[in-house]
Amino acid sequence: MKASLKGRYTNDQSTSVVTLAVNAGDVKLLASMSDATIVKGPRLNNLTLTVEKPGTFIIDYDVPKKDFRFQFMNLIWVADKPLKLIYNHDHGGNQTVMDGALVLDSTNKVSANYMFGTRNLKVKYSYVHGGVSVYEPCYDLGKNAWDFSVSRRVFDDVFKATYHSWTRDFALEWSRNSNFNGTFKISATINMDVESKVPKIFAESTWDMEM
Repeated sequence: MKASLKGRYTNDQSTSVVTLAVNAGDVKLLASMSDATIVKGPRLNNLTLTVEKPGTFIIDYDVPKKDFRFQFMNLIWVADKPLKLIYNHDHGGNQTVMDGALVLDSTNKVSANYMFGTRNLKVKYSYVHGGVSVYEPCYDLGKNAWDFSVSRRVFDDVFKATYHSWTRDFALEWSRNSNFNGTFKISATINMDVESKVPKIFAESTWDMEM
């Protein structure tokens, strides 16, 4: 059995999540519970049960809301190029989303996200330079707007900058994922239209324990 404890801090509130996972052959059984906030006193109000077969499907059941969410994954080949497809359906929200990613080679990838029944279509191109830097322009058809991001890996750390033209938000992120140096993510977002220019700061860290 594996348990993980995750904490997240923002300017105005913090949340924590406790997850228990059990491996049953090829399938994982998970139960996660979170509190809405610990600033005004802990309130455990979110229990989710999950059945997962990595790379194939994920089924989530929200106990308080009595709601299901389905995710199915598949890999097909197009002109000898791998195309990864992910199908998501939110039963309660009545939303269906399809994600696709076509890997052209080791440095170039094209991905798309589409919500059925809407004009919400996003197309993103990813280019990896030198194995450490990633450039990602993204076009949102529904908003007729571009997003741009650039990231760079330095040992276990990844530094990322993103600009959203639709909201004029500029975001910076510093993350680390290491078995020796720990796991965390710190990000700050500033809206270029806001006079105060006070950034919103987020921090997240993860601890894993084997039991």
